[in-house]
Amino acid sequence: MRNIKKVHKAEYRPMGDLETWSPLPSRNLQMIDPFIFLNHHGPQVYPPNNNGLPFGPHPHRGMETVTFILEGDIAHKDSDGNYSVIESGGVQWMTAGKGLIHAEVSSEKFKKEGGPLELLQLWVNLPKRLKMMAPSYRGVQEDRISTWKNKEETVKARVVSGNFKGIRGAFDTPTSVDLSIVEFEDSSKVELEIPKTDNIFFYVVRGELEVNEINVPELHLAEFSKNHEKLNISANDKSILLLGHAKPFEEKVVFGGPFVMNSEEEIRQAYEDYKAGKMGSWED
Repeated sequence: MRNIKKVHKAEYRPMGDLETWSPLPSRNLQMIDPFIFLNHHGPQVYPPNNNGLPFGPHPHRGMETVTFILEGDIAHKDSDGNYSVIESGGVQWMTAGKGLIHAEVSSEKFKKEGGPLELLQLWVNLPKRLKMMAPSYRGVQEDRISTWKNKEETVKARVVSGNFKGIRGAFDTPTSVDLSIVEFEDSSKVELEIPKTDNIFFYVVRGELEVNEINVPELHLAEFSKNHEKLNISANDKSILLLGHAKPFEEKVVFGGPFVMNSEEEIRQAYEDYKAGKMGSWED
């Protein structure tokens, strides 16, 4: 079975009244190439007449954002003219590429009525050869996402990209990244095989899982070695897992706020291009 190097607890990083946990990057783990950032917002309940999410217009370049809506909704708008409101169970995938401006806020309905909210936003790096590709965006509601279930229907995977046990994901991506949200009933289990060449992203959103005989509680990220293909996962409680895997790019990564590039010079250029309007303009 594949060995686990370490289990990392997400750090609590609230944003105003938005509850936020972040396992990556942290003091002990910078990235799991090509997975570079995860914010777990909620779970929490918003009252009626709330202000919603605080993520107004901001730019990105050189990476992708994948947003999983577990509860509530999220309204996306960007400088390429894309707009959507994706509800509970749906996913948004934005490839920033050479750059664009976007906002992620709550719908007018959610701000008026309130309700439960829980979101995951994962940043996936782009390799150097694709960092300046044309931006793109797609939002998919839950009923458009294929699912895999075990025979007992105690384990269900919503397949977002790549494939999960032969089920193809809802998104075609510029790089080979497999992502799924896997839900476990109490005392359920599944066996997976993931290529030894791939890095694994294994974050327990809710509940508690045992993977290759190591317990991983909720709000924890497991860091794996590359010694074997096999993962045996069993649920000690009703649980939700964000599972990803991909071949690492093995390139230098430089962070500059919302930009992820390969050098400090490229970060400086990204800020200059943003200020010069080369990532589009914003109109409310």
